[in-house]
Amino acid sequence: MLKKGYVKRRKCSRGSMAKAMLILFALLSLFSLCGFAMENGEYSVSVDMSGGSGKASIASPTLLTVQEGMPVARIQWSSSNYDYMVVDGKTYYNQSEEGMNSVFEIPVLCWDEEMDVIADTTAMGNPVEIHYQLFFYQESVGSKNELPQEAAKRVLCVAFGIIVIGGILNYIVKKKNS
Repeated sequence: MLKKGYVKRRKCSRGSMAKAMLILFALLSLFSLCGFAMENGEYSVSVDMSGGSGKASIASPTLLTVQEGMPVARIQWSSSNYDYMVVDGKTYYNQSEEGMNSVFEIPVLCWDEEMDVIADTTAMGNPVEIHYQLFFYQESVGSKNELPQEAAKRVLCVAFGIIVIGGILNYIVKKKNS
């Protein structure tokens, strides 16, 4: 008979408890490595590229957008000659305007290890698929404001403000002197 207020507890064997903890740890590690733990938003991330002929490059840091926990990198090439990329068997097409450097939004499948991609270029006349490896540095993920494009926007806003204030002051001084 159990005393009032006591609940009979079922004992777990040490083996089953250890297995459950191991599975939980593995799942948490997997989600963390794949970027699923990131909050939705826009970030910057450093990325390196290897492979190919070494003539092409990509912009780094680059924009990283997270939606529903899935990280997507905006890869901008140093050339306008790339028309598609293949990542994990799926094809992603160039999103830039004609004549601009090629831009692709591709999923980040892993952090801190090489991620194989294929990029198709027309720079050599006939289209050629070239194999590359991208390396996304998880510890480099930071504010979107760290992107060079964002810094340039801030500089332009400050310069515009200085020009407007200078113009107003110039007008006031000229009016006062008249």
